[in-house]
Amino acid sequence: MPGDWNLTNDLRRAKWQATGLLLLVTAVFVASHWLPATLTVRGVKAVAEAAMVGALADWFAVTALFRRIPLPWLGRHTAIIARNKDRIGENLAVFVRDKFLDTPSLLALVRQHDPAQQLAHWLAAPAHRQLLGQQLGRVLAGVLEMVQDRQVERWLTRALRSVLAQVDMGQSLATLLAALTHEGRHQVVLDDVLQRLSSLLRREPTRLFMAQTIVQWLKREHPLKEKVLPSDWLGDKGADVLAEALDSVLAEVAQDPQHQMRQAFDRSLAHFIQRLRSDAAYQARATELRDYLLHDENLAGYLHALWSRTRAKLQADLASEQSWTVRKLAGMGQWLGQSLAQDAALRASMNARLERWAQALAPDVSQFIARHIQDTVQRWDAQELSALVEQHIGKDLQFIRINGTLVGGAVGLLLFLSGLWLAH
Repeated sequence: MPGDWNLTNDLRRAKWQATGLLLLVTAVFVASHWLPATLTVRGVKAVAEAAMVGALADWFAVTALFRRIPLPWLGRHTAIIARNKDRIGENLAVFVRDKFLDTPSLLALVRQHDPAQQLAHWLAAPAHRQLLGQQLGRVLAGVLEMVQDRQVERWLTRALRSVLAQVDMGQSLATLLAALTHEGRHQVVLDDVLQRLSSLLRREPTRLFMAQTIVQWLKREHPLKEKVLPSDWLGDKGADVLAEALDSVLAEVAQDPQHQMRQAFDRSLAHFIQRLRSDAAYQARATELRDYLLHDENLAGYLHALWSRTRAKLQADLASEQSWTVRKLAGMGQWLGQSLAQDAALRASMNARLERWAQALAPDVSQFIARHIQDTVQRWDAQELSALVEQHIGKDLQFIRINGTLVGGAVGLLLFLSGLWLAH
């Protein structure tokens, strides 16, 4: 990797600089023994000696972090990182868990940055929405590819059948219908159906279809009369009369919340729910329906073929640069961003939920991440970890050696000058 090579090269250069300075002051110290013992020579010798001692001390301190130094008594206190790898991993895990992922820190993070507002600002940019759509499309494509695997597909089929086999179809249908009809919810659906039927009856293609149906009925049931009667006129008029009559009935039902047809609809649904719960015959039919869904090969083949075609079309769309699905996902991002930007209550609600999630999930998540950090560090090779740490921070540690040399020299000079002052 180019980055690793640069780090290694920088580390090597820093080591040579620190070692070169050590060799320089050592050479000066040795040379001072062969020169006349003048005041200047003695001063230079004192500075070089102190600088050499400081450089050696810091060399030992830095080197002892990463590798073993074979010295009596002192050797067992070297290779500190390699020998304490597991303890370092444990301490790092605890530090991250207690200082970064603790509940108060996460709650403070949510309250400080207002995530809902940040999300709204981020989604305001078209490029960000497009990126969101593309990333969600990649996730969806990955899921489709995974479930296309034959083994995964078989497992999903077995799991679905296993779950369905445990379902009491009668009670489940009764519970579902009871939830749908609670507090008249089904009447809202009925109103929508009535409105759509009324709109359908007013359309010209519907009238034409009804007229053609009446004409066909006359030809089929009364062929002789049809020859002498104005069939097309009767069809048109009959379609108009029938459509208006049906539309009138639908409008009457739609406008009257207490209409007898609504009440009959309520009674029928309530009776059906009750029989699903208590009638053995209905429960047996529900069980037969469940068994049919579980074991009918034709239905299974049809559903599998339908799913395969749908999946193939979706995969082809996701692979296209002009994917309809990706555009829709990006459009959802735009809708979400606009909703958050315009609705302060929605932002407050989202932030409040994030705080509750952080408060509820922080202990488990922080413990999981801490355990992952600790286990990962423990799996690393001790020497490789030591080399990795040295590669990333060793360059800065070499400046400690340089500073130790310079500080040692300054201390030597100070002591030499202090000795001269005391001697006089």
